[in-house]
Amino acid sequence: MTNAYAPTNEQKAIILHDGHAFVRACPGAGKTRTMVERARHVLSATTDRRGVAFLSFTNAAVEELEGRLRTFGVLLSPLFPSFIGTFDRFLWQFFITPFGVDGCSHPPRLVPDKSEWEIKPFDTAQALKLKHFDRSTGAFVPAKALDTGFSSKAGPGAWETVARDTIALARDRGHLDFEDVRDCVAERLANAAFAARLGAALNGRFREIVVDEAQDCNPADLEIIDWLRKAGIKVKVVCDPNQAIYAFRGGLTDELIKFETTFNSDDRLPMSGNFRSSPSICAAISQLRPPATRGVRDQAVGRFKTETTSVQILSYSGAAVPATIGARFQALAARLDIPPAQAPVLAATWASAGNAVGRAVPDAGNDKTLLLAEAVMGFHFAFAAGNRREALIRLHRVVLQIRGFIANAGDYTNHVKASGADDGRWRPEIIAVGQALRVCPGESADAWLKRARDLIGTTLVGSSTIGQRLRSNGKLDSVLVEVSPTALPAKAIHAVKGLEFPAVCVVLTARTTGRILDVLSGTSTDPGAVEEARKIYVAASRAERLLAIAVPKSRAAALKAHLDVDGHAAEILAI
Repeated sequence: MTNAYAPTNEQKAIILHDGHAFVRACPGAGKTRTMVERARHVLSATTDRRGVAFLSFTNAAVEELEGRLRTFGVLLSPLFPSFIGTFDRFLWQFFITPFGVDGCSHPPRLVPDKSEWEIKPFDTAQALKLKHFDRSTGAFVPAKALDTGFSSKAGPGAWETVARDTIALARDRGHLDFEDVRDCVAERLANAAFAARLGAALNGRFREIVVDEAQDCNPADLEIIDWLRKAGIKVKVVCDPNQAIYAFRGGLTDELIKFETTFNSDDRLPMSGNFRSSPSICAAISQLRPPATRGVRDQAVGRFKTETTSVQILSYSGAAVPATIGARFQALAARLDIPPAQAPVLAATWASAGNAVGRAVPDAGNDKTLLLAEAVMGFHFAFAAGNRREALIRLHRVVLQIRGFIANAGDYTNHVKASGADDGRWRPEIIAVGQALRVCPGESADAWLKRARDLIGTTLVGSSTIGQRLRSNGKLDSVLVEVSPTALPAKAIHAVKGLEFPAVCVVLTARTTGRILDVLSGTSTDPGAVEEARKIYVAASRAERLLAIAVPKSRAAALKAHLDVDGHAAEILAI
């Protein structure tokens, strides 16, 4: 441990714990620095030449951890024998690449967007996607296609035939996504002899494996982690079970909590000190967990531990989310000298967040003009490294669709690899496109569209003109926004996982607020309602100094009664 770092007792216990561990970390617990110091402690034992593997579930989390490890001088270059990467990349590098894939005549190739491949039996047929079909049988799964409105008098048989052919051809060519990877890994680990050899090899390379953000595990991931543990490698699982939202990668809280019980009691370690948020926010977010998983109340131990601002409940009338929410929240943030750019408005959906700041966004569907406008706006409003990366890829994908290089989003990865652009050579041009298409002050939608056509229409594949591809659309005005220091960011909650802001406004809708309160009071365990409650918890826990929660007027008093604990009283403001 460095002289400048003074860990809490809970952090110190984790840093010095040499066995397996299941770590429950509250929001803002300082787990990244704790993992850095754990690595320093482990790697200081030079008699053991094995490395440490750090796994997480998003590129942004991996980049942050790697940056911190290098900043504090823990990892040397080259990295070997240690490993830092996503859980998916770990599986690909150690379970797939060295052995190939059974039934495949080509070297395996990773195609992350394979599930987005279009499936249709003839040109004028409704397009479905590969994710709407069972990957092992090719059978259509209606529950996965509810948003498509799929209907065929003859049934899905023709689509299933195409899906089965597509799956078989992809398998032969070695085109795998991470769903395929997990199937392959499961088959390999079911072979006891193979599993024993691979376990010994991994044990020979790694003395410890740390799995961060483990709330994003799915059941298959947990089985792999359990296998690593049984193979003799020390495994540390770090998570906040209440942050498993949007079924991200199939993440499931209940399975994670059951997995916790497989660890010895001495190996279950808490991190309840919150370095991010004020005391009133810590109290509120503790109350935003369901009773069964509420646990120990978080304690404010960071730079805002003396902040006295109360949680604000913005009470609105009517069934729709009003734009007055954003205006009132902006005024509250201004009192604390917090600029709008650091005060996002968050909701379960992009639409609700946009409505709260007066920027209702239409569904782009397949309209290339609206898709481009959305991608450009996403590029300019993106924050944090991972989100910038995703926003840039999204813009690149749309530009390729407009120019005719790909027919749909599912073709993106194959095109990038086939064209030799997977080294990132496309990034400078797409960054320039995004910057050039920034909305100018007072610019009309028609003027912006003309600039977009002139900029993108220089390299087209096919006979249609740029005007036919980027058509005028009456909804374009509502998508385009001048990106200025006075504009409040409006985001869906999933876009801010892992981030933090001085001020946050969380928007609850009339449709979900009652169900969420039922979960928080313990009167409901409905899975859908529990999921909605977790989203609010994730959003609220991003706040450092100011937390506002917008709710329908009829629910404001009930929310206040629930949040008022330990002398921290929320204030209701009517808007």
